[in-house]
Amino acid sequence: MTDTKFSIGQQVEHKRFDYRGLIFDVDATFAGTEAWYTQMATSKPPKHEPWYHVMVHEADHTTYVAERNLRAHLGTGYIDHPLLGTYFNGFEDGVYKPVAAH
Repeated sequence: MTDTKFSIGQQVEHKRFDYRGLIFDVDATFAGTEAWYTQMATSKPPKHEPWYHVMVHEADHTTYVAERNLRAHLGTGYIDHPLLGTYFNGFEDGVYKPVAAH
């Protein structure tokens, strides 16, 4: 996989939209559709760099975000999201531990 700045279980903040979230999956390059990119990625971030699947704190949706639009969250607070238990089962020093693969 391409070098990534962030990892699964890491908390991040969106630079433009100022929300906190939790990374639950990573794509080495953009893996969405051209239609989605045209409509949603209005700042036209590079497709050849990593993209992250993010649970939005205190919301019930997820987002798909280019690496350049994220920064590390330096706090250690919990994430409140309905999918949390599906992907993670531990929490230590602000980092979530992924559920073991079956």
